[in-house]
Amino acid sequence: MTRFALTLEYDGAPFVGLQRQAAGPSVQQAVEEAAARVTGERVTLHSAGRTDAGVHALAMRSHFDIAKPISPFRLMEALNAQLRPAPIAVLACVEVEEDWHARFACTGRSYLYRIANRRAPLALEAGRAWQVPQPLDAEAMHRAAQALVGQHDFTTFRSAHCQSASPVKTLDRMEIKRLGDEVQINCEARSFLHHQVRSMVGCLALVGMGRWPEGQIAEALAARDRSALGLNAPPHGLYFVSASYPDVQTVRAALPNPSLRA
Repeated sequence: MTRFALTLEYDGAPFVGLQRQAAGPSVQQAVEEAAARVTGERVTLHSAGRTDAGVHALAMRSHFDIAKPISPFRLMEALNAQLRPAPIAVLACVEVEEDWHARFACTGRSYLYRIANRRAPLALEAGRAWQVPQPLDAEAMHRAAQALVGQHDFTTFRSAHCQSASPVKTLDRMEIKRLGDEVQINCEARSFLHHQVRSMVGCLALVGMGRWPEGQIAEALAARDRSALGLNAPPHGLYFVSASYPDVQTVRAALPNPSLRA
């Protein structure tokens, strides 16, 4: 058996999420079925993250095992051919050690949230950014976000359906900047709670609108109570950007164009 690490890009709009579910089509199901058509084998896809319905990925790291002899390049090309017309692309494919695991070997994950801060309808970015027509103060949002950086109990920003054993997480970085009429929120941590990024973004948007004072972010965090949450941002503005691993050389071989990374 050979273990292959894949780097996946996908539009999450048509899927119920990354993980296979009975409720509808998933990214995992599409990739596994494509692999079965290529190899004649039943495979199980394991991934660094678990994106929800509507959430996108620029470089999701995943892996599966295949017995059939095949080169990484041929496998990548064949998977991409079989995945069409689904909005999923295999950007890179490499062989890895048999004990390497896309989820458990991952030491860091980064996400990007995009807010289209304009009144005009989104002709090109519909479904790929959260449109907020009210003017946003990105600098105030960035200042308020720094209260979330570090190790905290993130119960306020955690979904009621979160399966994590503990609400305590360490947020390594949260940076908010404006690029024209787009406000970008970049987050990095070893791992995140279910809905954590979307919940943090929703509350920070309230700060940007002037509906919350900057200090209310710290108060909501300290409350450790989901009822203190002001707003949960929609999924279609969220992107899984990259996963980090100790083996830097292998990771670089599988990452897409660095310009896509936050």
